[in-house]
Amino acid sequence: MTELRRDFLKATALTTAGLALGGFMTASATAPDERPDGHLTAVGRLTDADGQYVLPLLPYDYKALEPVIDEATVRLHHDVHHKAYVDGANKARQELAAARAAGDFALVKHWSRELAFHGSGHVLHTLYWTNLTPKPGGEPKGDLGKAIADDFGDFTKLRAHLIRATVAVEASGWGILAYNVLERRLMVLQVEKHQDLTVWGAVPLLVIDVWEHAYYLKYQSKRADYVAAIWDILDWKAAEMRFAAARSAAV
Repeated sequence: MTELRRDFLKATALTTAGLALGGFMTASATAPDERPDGHLTAVGRLTDADGQYVLPLLPYDYKALEPVIDEATVRLHHDVHHKAYVDGANKARQELAAARAAGDFALVKHWSRELAFHGSGHVLHTLYWTNLTPKPGGEPKGDLGKAIADDFGDFTKLRAHLIRATVAVEASGWGILAYNVLERRLMVLQVEKHQDLTVWGAVPLLVIDVWEHAYYLKYQSKRADYVAAIWDILDWKAAEMRFAAARSAAV
């Protein structure tokens, strides 16, 4: 691991479920390069220097995930849908700031909901791009592998659980492998939309997007086929790094 990569892991903080936990957003462990022009850091960036949400770069080419996820889907998903969450989160922050300045909170419920939805969409999509890789490294190893065995029985049981939970998400949402820093154990979560049905203290380690825009161009209504195929490009090295960071923040 290069010094640049270590600095990147130290510098990019992840806040999830409304609770600052001190975990780290990571780029894919197989990012195509680590140029000194800031590309790697920009892959996992949630905000810019002014605190505005920003669409991160992809850690690979648009076509790099083929044949599992086609180039057209990645372009639409990243450039259009993810960007819409970034724009929506910035709009919500601006409106809440305007409400504070004017002392007028008539729409605070609406804009708080908008921030929860779009802000969570931005975080989860940034995680999604950085837990996919053109060069998967097999099953999780080390401390994460041991924790999976302790909390789920073995990797096969975790895989079955996460696949079933992800496919069964009602309407649009996510399947998530998370580490709960309050309970000190792994858990599988179903998330509806981007922000519903989470658990306080849960830090996402690996996420699977099952909004239709994530798979419909290639798989159409066959969500289960997409969820099965995506395991071929999951980056467990990135999940291992997130797990180490999350455990260090456990209370």
